Amino acid sequence: MASMVAQVGGMLAPVAIILGEIYPALTLIISGSAAFLMSFLAYFLPETRNFNLPDTIEELQQQQCIIADTPSQSRSFRGMAFSDILHIVGGAGAFQLIHVLMLYMSIVMYASHDLIQNFSAATPGHHCRVPWMENASLEAPQDSPFNLSEEDLLRVAIPWEQDSLSRCSRFVRPQWQLLLNDSADVSDQVEIEGCVDGWEFEPSEFPITIINEWNLVCKRHALRQMADFSYLGGLLAGGIVLGGLADKYGRRTMMILSNLLVGVSGICATFAPNISVYTMARFFVGMCSIGLEWLDVTHHVQFSSFSSYTYSFGHFILAGLAYVIRDWHHLQLATTSIHFLFAITACLHPESARWLLLQGRHEEALKLLKRVARINRKQLTEADLNIQVLKKEMEKEKNIQSDHSSSPLDLLRVKELRKQTFVLSISWFTILFCYYGIALNLEVIKIDIFLLLVIFGVLDLPMLLVSMAMMSYFGRRIVLCGLLLISSCTFFALTLMPADQLVVRAAFAVIGRMVIAAEFNAIMLLTGELYPTVVRQNSLGFMTTIAQIGTLMAPLIILSRDVYVFIPELSFALLSMISGLLALMLPETLNINLPDTMEDLIRQRKRT
Repeated sequence: MASMVAQVGGMLAPVAIILGEIYPALTLIISGSAAFLMSFLAYFLPETRNFNLPDTIEELQQQQCIIADTPSQSRSFRGMAFSDILHIVGGAGAFQLIHVLMLYMSIVMYASHDLIQNFSAATPGHHCRVPWMENASLEAPQDSPFNLSEEDLLRVAIPWEQDSLSRCSRFVRPQWQLLLNDSADVSDQVEIEGCVDGWEFEPSEFPITIINEWNLVCKRHALRQMADFSYLGGLLAGGIVLGGLADKYGRRTMMILSNLLVGVSGICATFAPNISVYTMARFFVGMCSIGLEWLDVTHHVQFSSFSSYTYSFGHFILAGLAYVIRDWHHLQLATTSIHFLFAITACLHPESARWLLLQGRHEEALKLLKRVARINRKQLTEADLNIQVLKKEMEKEKNIQSDHSSSPLDLLRVKELRKQTFVLSISWFTILFCYYGIALNLEVIKIDIFLLLVIFGVLDLPMLLVSMAMMSYFGRRIVLCGLLLISSCTFFALTLMPADQLVVRAAFAVIGRMVIAAEFNAIMLLTGELYPTVVRQNSLGFMTTIAQIGTLMAPLIILSRDVYVFIPELSFALLSMISGLLALMLPETLNINLPDTMEDLIRQRKRT
């Protein structure tokens, strides 16, 4: 089995080499990313040193039980200690509502950062610059018509490719015979060269983009996707780096600094002198972080689900801004400078009480928790909440952590979680991979991009509501499976649909995009319900990391369109089909109480 998988990897190697011809560093990027991912996954393999080699499946299971049982035996407690404190002061009251609404102000701009390059990097029509056409003293030969139009001159200067002028090559010498006979063949011996004198860009609805400002066409067009790759890499790095810094310096502090970072990086991107500086600035724009430790675990999942609605509303904001602001410099500045305002509003956010308690700042935490209780209209006595209660509860949480009760490794180490983690990881990867594969390259849909964003925003809300209703009636697993298979069918249809059927292709693309939005909502809800409370936060963090790896692959698959135009859609279709079929292996969670401990989960699985 392993050798067969290795052979598949060998078959894919030539594809990576072909992509390297589009952009020289692409092969190394793909190889390095794959090596990094595999080194991360290798950490989850069981150690074999000083273990006897098993002869039978039973012996293998016994060995794994020796490793897996140790963390499972320490899970007899009920819930996390800080959740108990939140329950006292209110885990989902008026205070949390205000807190969440303030966070949604930042989330609404995420769509602008994700999709802005569809406007700032829109590719206008272009062809090679022909210096001799600018020479007013040039006279055509006597046997050529006089008063030649620009179209006639371009016809003799630039080859004809696929019913249009070549975008990346020109004749070394004018081919005047093409004017005498439009159907005349050009000899194979005619010399053709690249655009050594630059390009001429046709007028478009976006007069200035990074494409015509830095000539990101032909052999340099891959640099456009590298800017997207850099931004998505910033999303991944932000979750890891800022998350670690938040543990040391506090959640509110990192929210303020990350918003300032986005604002400053946006200014750097606006005034970038070249694509290298712009790409680096986009990386730091992606490093935006929000903190949320004032909701209990159940409502945290609901917050993540409802954030999809806020993100959809962001489509209207971006469409409106881009319609009014056509210069990419000003558009970039408008979408990022607002984060300076978010940095100010972040100062109004209270610091995480959990972080304060873990830092030993009990008096500050107590004062803050009493304030939350007052806003939530919770009547507390001194015995309900005091320094001793806080110390006792946090000591309990520290004991829980010391027993390795909620290690991320449990997601793959514990047999009750291993299969569902594997299936959910593939689904998360696929959904974000497909979403960004479409969202980062909207110009291939060939309809008005402003109208397209409005359609996405308008249709997302009813689609999300319908999917929520279906999950409440048919169940989470079946709906997720059905949505993935529907998106697979739409992508297969795109690969088979003739290129000239623009309206039909656009309809399928819009349907696929809508279904993906519903898939994200479904898998977010299902992930939150499948894992017990003790590992629920770890599971969401782990799945988010896997999903962000999928987003990193999206710009690379877009580049494969130069090899074969339907490779991206075919990849989306195959992955969606595989993920949809694997989703049938997941347990159903409809009308089932959320498990708090591993013991609860095991009992539920035995009953079903």
